[in-house]
Amino acid sequence: MPPQGQPESVPDDGLTTRQRRNRALLVVHTGEMKGKSTAAFGLALRAWNQGWPIGVFQFVKSAKWKVGEEHALKVLGASDEGGTVVWHKMGEGWSWTRKQGSDDDHAANAREGWEQVKRDLAASTYRFYVLDEFTYPMKWGWVDVDEVVAVLRDRPEGQHVVITGRDAHPTLVAAADLVMETTKVKHPMDAGQKGQRGIEW
Repeated sequence: MPPQGQPESVPDDGLTTRQRRNRALLVVHTGEMKGKSTAAFGLALRAWNQGWPIGVFQFVKSAKWKVGEEHALKVLGASDEGGTVVWHKMGEGWSWTRKQGSDDDHAANAREGWEQVKRDLAASTYRFYVLDEFTYPMKWGWVDVDEVVAVLRDRPEGQHVVITGRDAHPTLVAAADLVMETTKVKHPMDAGQKGQRGIEW
């Protein structure tokens, strides 16, 4: 039997226990510490195991940066074991440092990425979405947070959405069903150690 937990209260919302349990969630992983995207990809592994189609939208990390989770999920998605996986990259060679290209280019890429997410949500293309580092386009004003919340609130049923990134907007946090905030207690970079294979990528 899978772990289920017990809710602290049951709302008077007219839903059955089964309907409430299976309601698609909006999840936000935010905070200053590493692990936000990794946790989202861990949820994607669970979605893959359920046979759900998965769409990953990588908004900010460089499109040239090959993250370990991308390779693993693509291999799994191409197998006959679980769900399919499609990985979208929003820009060529731009990252959260915003050093490459112009802000106009970055903003246009982010807006087009969001337009694609909207099209896929409307068509129910995927059952599980990872909008990786999507808090940054909202923070920088490239994508309107009120529109994001409205679209996600009104999305067709059955689509789980996980958004990652630092500094999640309070409006997004308020709209989410589950919010995780990573906090740093200790990090090897504090002692001058650079990132390493198998840990950072």
